[in-house]
Amino acid sequence: MGRVAYVNGRFVPHGQAVVHIEDRGYQLADAVYEVWALFGGRMADAAGHFERLERSLSELKIAMPMSRQALTFVLKETVRRNRVREGTVYLQVSRGVAPRDHAFPTAPVRPAVVITVRGLDRAASEARAAKGVTVVTTPENRWGRCDIKTVGLLPNALAKQAAREAGAYEAWFVDDLGFVTEGASSNAWIVDQDGRLRTRDTNANILRGVTRKTLIESMQTEGLMIDERPFTPGDAIAAREAFITGAGSLVLPVIAVDGRPVGDGSVGPVAMRLRNLYIEHAIAGAI
Repeated sequence: MGRVAYVNGRFVPHGQAVVHIEDRGYQLADAVYEVWALFGGRMADAAGHFERLERSLSELKIAMPMSRQALTFVLKETVRRNRVREGTVYLQVSRGVAPRDHAFPTAPVRPAVVITVRGLDRAASEARAAKGVTVVTTPENRWGRCDIKTVGLLPNALAKQAAREAGAYEAWFVDDLGFVTEGASSNAWIVDQDGRLRTRDTNANILRGVTRKTLIESMQTEGLMIDERPFTPGDAIAAREAFITGAGSLVLPVIAVDGRPVGDGSVGPVAMRLRNLYIEHAIAGAI
């Protein structure tokens, strides 16, 4: 059985999935998206992703395409039809199809919905985590509303490409003050010299990561010290450990920044402990 996509009310073969050329997501990036990690065919952090989806749609004044219950059914049915147990499910909602104009359509249009599913080699993912990854830094050049999870990801794509060309896994954006904001597709963390877990606060221009939120809740139950305070690339290099979080990467140790080792350059115990802690919580709460 080949891959299956959901497009505007229909399940279709992935290779035949298409949207209209005047879909505003395609022409104007007038769309939002969410990605759920799949564990055993079940969606992790489901409520958190739905809450962020609804907030992003509200910020852009796009109507929720269907009820949360109905959307949950469609997401899970797409996963079932693809027979994926470990991986990710991607949802995109655009304002819909309308003659190209920068302003919103004057006549109401139906939001467009696309869902795709991708399998993941969990063993390879665990091997990557055990080895650790490297990051490079790049100047922050994104718009001022990164808290909205839009499909307008060109700066992120360019940053990811720069990382790939440098042989790194991820890129960290650095603002005008020299502080790391977040990664191109992840939130950034360090374990500083005092053993505090530091990450940028969400009042800054960063995405409100769902994995980040769940991990913070897990940390609090474990009695770990959390400091939502910015750090520089130099702070990361001088730290005991560094790591990134996201639906695709989960919790992934970082062992070097711009070619310089973080701490002693090896995967640290805190990041791996947090990875295991997050996976336990994600599996327990998946739907």
